[in-house]
Amino acid sequence: MDKILILDFGSQVTQLIGRRLRELNVYCEVYPYNKMPELDADVKGVILSGSPCSVRDANAPHLDLTALRGRVPLLGICYGAQYLAHTGGGRVEASNSREYGRALLRVVAPSPLLDGISPESQVWMSHGDTISDLPSGAFVIGSTADVENAAFQLADEPTFGVQFHPEVYHTAEGTRMLENFALGICGCKGDWTPASFIDTTVQALREQLGQDNVILGLSGGVDSTVAAVLLNRAIGKQLTCIFVNNGLLRKNEFRDVLASYQDMGLNVIGADASAAFLAALKGLTDPEAKRKVIGRLFVETFEKYASGIQNARWLAQGTIYPDIIESAGIPGIASKIKSHHNVGGLPEKMNLKIVEPLRMLFKDEVRRVGRALGIKEELVGRHPFPGPSLAIRCLGEVTEEKLAILREADDIFIRGLRTWGLYNQIWQAGVILLPVRSVGVMGDERTYESCVALRAVTSTDAMTADWYPLPYDFLRDISNEIIRKVCGVNRVVYDVSSKPPATIEWE
Repeated sequence: MDKILILDFGSQVTQLIGRRLRELNVYCEVYPYNKMPELDADVKGVILSGSPCSVRDANAPHLDLTALRGRVPLLGICYGAQYLAHTGGGRVEASNSREYGRALLRVVAPSPLLDGISPESQVWMSHGDTISDLPSGAFVIGSTADVENAAFQLADEPTFGVQFHPEVYHTAEGTRMLENFALGICGCKGDWTPASFIDTTVQALREQLGQDNVILGLSGGVDSTVAAVLLNRAIGKQLTCIFVNNGLLRKNEFRDVLASYQDMGLNVIGADASAAFLAALKGLTDPEAKRKVIGRLFVETFEKYASGIQNARWLAQGTIYPDIIESAGIPGIASKIKSHHNVGGLPEKMNLKIVEPLRMLFKDEVRRVGRALGIKEELVGRHPFPGPSLAIRCLGEVTEEKLAILREADDIFIRGLRTWGLYNQIWQAGVILLPVRSVGVMGDERTYESCVALRAVTSTDAMTADWYPLPYDFLRDISNEIIRKVCGVNRVVYDVSSKPPATIEWE
């Protein structure tokens, strides 16, 4: 299979490069810059990502390019472009006119990278350094008002650099530039589709798993559901799915999710461990402590049920590509964003090998594969839900009383989104129960009750997110309904912060 390698130097938007290529049906893989795999015949090109570092720093990430230069097409983005210039004999300096945000790129020379690009188009800059002198043999192909060497090409090899970010939406024709690189310069066929993924993955799973039995933890979310159906297609009755009620699910979710799987041919066991989870969470207020307890109890619950399944050798997980990249990080450069993922730890503790059929997919690709598998839309289209469930939407200590309040408010909010036709326009939504009380007046009496925050965001992969502009009438009606129907709540607020700087979840 044709593929592009993306070498990550620590940029927070490296994943977006991969997503744009996948949208072009070009398969790609992201690796830390210091863990580049051996090049094989399938690798048609390499992209060097941005970075928060400066190439002039003593501890800047360093990569030996001798194995790449001239062997495969190279595209350096931001730091990657500056690194190409710096290591090629050019000069990179601190800029007197640093560029952050929108700029107007002017095409100054013909180049296959900018083929079909408008003579002037908007790009997105984010750099403090600038390339003041190009390496020998390089020439400028694009400039902005403040940066002469905004885009360049080497004359004697298929190597290109851009000091802006073509992967972000704010670069108006960035996808076309990446298409020029991947399909034109690199010669990728662009034939990586959900159908091809299903065929190759089913065959690979059969070869990998043989006659062994597999256990998978279902959550009702799209990732675990698609993983289960994919595995079921590959190995059938060798798969046993376990859906754990951790006592932290949404209103009626344990019952409703089990019912939704009844006609899908899956072997599903419902495991009610709610009492154990709630007892273990008693007195805990720190988000990380809550996450770790939940993770530990999931392991213990799976161990309990796995012991009754003969010849169980594998633990299947709905891990997707952003989970792997975010959890890994690059030491000293890119921080580890999430601590509670499906990755790491479980197989060792459970004495099972791990299988992750979706580990190379982004979230929207999982949905596309799910639809190609024929999974009903109510499951494929579900919003993401955090692994620790309502424990991280119930800020502070988790109690039955607080969960009851949170479930009722959340149910009103989500049903309202569906009724108003807003649910499918939103990436993720939920209610957060805040650890504060406020004064109110109800029925001519003073109240001192809880406050809840509504959260609704749009996103494509959860790496970045914008708050959704819910209609004022909707907010009015939902706020009134929550306050009228949920005992213990007298104030509703709406979270209008984006990611970054905030995260989607509050804990």
